[in-house]
Amino acid sequence: MNTPPFSRQRSATVLIASCALLTASTGLFSINSWAQAIPTPAPAGGVKRGDPITLNFTNAEIDAVARTMATLTGRNVVVDPRVKGTITLTTDKPVSPSQAYSQFLAMLRLQGFTVVDAAGLDKIVPEADAKLQGGAVFEGNQLTGSQIATQIFKLNFENANNLLPILRPLISPNNTINVNPGNNSLVITDYGDNLRRIGQIIAAMDVSNATDVEVISLKHAIAVDLAPLVLRLIESGGGVSGVSGGQADGSFKTTLVAEPRSNTLILRAANPARLALAKSLIDKLDQPGTQSASGNIYVVYLKNAEAAKLATTLRAAISGEARSTPATPAGAGGAAVTANQPSTGGQIQADAATNSLIITAPEPQYRQLRAVIDKLDARRAQVYVESLIAEVNADKAAEFGIQWQGALGQNGDANVGILGTNFKIGGTNIINLALTGATGTPTLATGANFGVAHQTNGVYVLGFLARYLQSNGDGNILSTPNLLTLDNEEAKIVIAQNVPFVTGQFTNTGASGTSGSVNPFQTIERKDVGITLKVKPQISENGTVKLTIYQEVSTIQASTINSANGPTTNKRSIESNVLVADGSIVVLGGLLQDEYSGNQEKVPGLGDVPLFGNLFKSETRSRKKTNLMVFLRPVVVRDAAATDTLSMDRYEMMRASQQGIQPPSSSTVPANEAAILPLVAPQPRK
Repeated sequence: MNTPPFSRQRSATVLIASCALLTASTGLFSINSWAQAIPTPAPAGGVKRGDPITLNFTNAEIDAVARTMATLTGRNVVVDPRVKGTITLTTDKPVSPSQAYSQFLAMLRLQGFTVVDAAGLDKIVPEADAKLQGGAVFEGNQLTGSQIATQIFKLNFENANNLLPILRPLISPNNTINVNPGNNSLVITDYGDNLRRIGQIIAAMDVSNATDVEVISLKHAIAVDLAPLVLRLIESGGGVSGVSGGQADGSFKTTLVAEPRSNTLILRAANPARLALAKSLIDKLDQPGTQSASGNIYVVYLKNAEAAKLATTLRAAISGEARSTPATPAGAGGAAVTANQPSTGGQIQADAATNSLIITAPEPQYRQLRAVIDKLDARRAQVYVESLIAEVNADKAAEFGIQWQGALGQNGDANVGILGTNFKIGGTNIINLALTGATGTPTLATGANFGVAHQTNGVYVLGFLARYLQSNGDGNILSTPNLLTLDNEEAKIVIAQNVPFVTGQFTNTGASGTSGSVNPFQTIERKDVGITLKVKPQISENGTVKLTIYQEVSTIQASTINSANGPTTNKRSIESNVLVADGSIVVLGGLLQDEYSGNQEKVPGLGDVPLFGNLFKSETRSRKKTNLMVFLRPVVVRDAAATDTLSMDRYEMMRASQQGIQPPSSSTVPANEAAILPLVAPQPRK
């Protein structure tokens, strides 16, 4: 009796499942060996991979069941050594190998294990370590299987940080969800079926709630005055921010921008309810004033500009516009009006106490003025100017001289001769030194002095003097005056001493017989001696800075401090106009000076004799080198945040230098700490 094909197929599938069960239970034979050992009444060609099978695993080891599934599905399966335990996996009717493998994955998930697909290799690992394995990574709405995978969801409208607390409870504790604020995306690692569910949730929530742009024309109110009032009313519960490109926050907020030229408001609301509220407020506030248009008086409070200067500029603009108005022809149906007729269009006054403008003008003209005021009352950029003055001096001097004196003849001779040399340079003259020595107050020159005195008639007379001197002087002056000023405003910094200079005097030279009294006096002028920096920056549209600079470095010559005619000052100054890019360094000027001087006194003939001639001459030499360079670096500071950053950087640098010069601890002197600037935390800006 022939067996039906369906019966033969079912017998084959049951046989394979039973063989697999026996293999999983004993671990002694492979499924291939059992399939070959037991003949199966299968149709021609035998049982093929992919045919339906019936599962009947009871308390089977996980690694044995995994090997069976690998054989049935043709997958490469590797079991982590940490995966231990038994599972029960049965089916009531034949299922496809893919369905059997899915049931195997579901049973592993219940046991705390999972399968990670890494380049075609299925690794069975503990669920807690699955996210660290090389699983598949998908982007967008691509569907994955029921294994552990990582999917990237890029959001178009909603903020990723807002969805994080909503989606985190939907993900198993062993898996992760992270936010990338740079491109506003979510990176989620979880099972494939859960990733598909999360993708549907994200797609439903990542929709645009913002309305289209509305342009609202005003009939009576001024757009620049009404916009901040409406925003304050509709956004009282949170901050207000306009639309800006590259903003990390994907959420929408109500944005209201005033357009002064057409006196309109540009509105974009977060939702239709906010749009209706904003339009209702605008309609209620856009009402005509109580006064007539010809007598309106407006008060405009300025934020950055100076009221007195801006009022002068606006009055000049109005008068210039009036002068440029063409005259009305006499025959045009009206009286002839000359172009020089004074304007009656309005008046502008400044109130310095409140820094505001009082404008008396018709409403159309006030709108024009208000548009100009808004442009001129903008925050002006600042320029931080760093300058470096480096001066290196090297002075060298050398002096050498030999002088001698001697008497020719005997005591009592009618004629006595004197033979010797004496020079003024190279130290003290030998004759002057001998005279001061006889009085007991000799004055020797600096350096090495060697002299020989000869006793004559009981008196020692200086007969020989040799002197040698070499001096070196080096100086390194480094000054860094820095200055912060507004754009187009001149600033000045002076770091100097106020030194007195005598400019005139009067003395009474002895008029004792004259009547009256004469009081001697002196006139003194004080001048700053030190470092002076004056700068006026002008920022151009392309970012370069034009600087009008005057820089002066002056010092007092030390040898002239006690001079009767007053001290002598050394002055080096630079006055120039330069163009510098923002943050670049430019050299303003420099001084490279090399001075040499040499003086010599000698006896003609004898002083020219090699080596022996040094006994008949005195010589001095000096050399002075000066290297002076001035550098400058402007930095444009455009907003309050940049100003705070620059100030805190300099503040912390000064505080660190104070901490580094603390005195060493001492038990005998109780004052062990020097003053330090307090630590200042940066304040968040609104």
